[in-house]
Amino acid sequence: MELEGKTALVTGASSGIGEGVAKNLAIKGVKVGLAARSISKLQNVYEDITKAGGEAFVIEMDVVDKNSVKKGVDSLIKHFGVIDILINNAGIMPASDIDAFKVDEWHQMIDVNIKGMLNVTENVLPKLIEKKSGHIINISSIAGRKLFKGLAVYCGTKSFVSAFSDIMRMEIGKRHNIRVTSIQPGAVETNLYNQITDDGYKKGMEDLKEEMTFLSPNDIASSMIYALEAPDHVDVSEMFILPIDQEW
Repeated sequence: MELEGKTALVTGASSGIGEGVAKNLAIKGVKVGLAARSISKLQNVYEDITKAGGEAFVIEMDVVDKNSVKKGVDSLIKHFGVIDILINNAGIMPASDIDAFKVDEWHQMIDVNIKGMLNVTENVLPKLIEKKSGHIINISSIAGRKLFKGLAVYCGTKSFVSAFSDIMRMEIGKRHNIRVTSIQPGAVETNLYNQITDDGYKKGMEDLKEEMTFLSPNDIASSMIYALEAPDHVDVSEMFILPIDQEW
């Protein structure tokens, strides 16, 4: 896909991977819809993009709220006229043992990581089918293909993202000329770890930073751009990306 002039929706664009990919897409000439709950953080990303000569549009969106998602997608299309790329990036990663019974965190992960992705896809996919072209990138995780203590529910949600992505590719690729990619990162320097309320797992994640150089959001953005810029007949269906010194 030639990225110049295309329009993308990036969820979770206020920080981390979402912010990184939004800025990198803008450099490529993509008009970027910045979606997240925090307008103030999105505004900072918007200002960085526009100061660098890019185009962006701020969308207050809670992916868990179906009405919020529909309103956000409609506003993006009204503003830019079209949508070509969807980056389903919004996600959360609390960590705790099952017998800690942090049940609210379990349900939050299901609501954001699974239902949130489905809510956005539900609203964007018909637009891509109508124009018979587009690319959807879903952010899964190493936890979508390997299991880790403390991440039982998170692993389940990311396994779902990987499975849903590949079946969606099978069903809509040839039929509607829409490409689907699942990105599965290892350790990335983002604010996901700030969401960990269990002191032991939070310390363990901080200790990991002393053992390896984490990937940056720009590293993940580069992989997405590689998939997006592949020739039109090529679908990079999965990308598994790790720090070179991440052995697990």
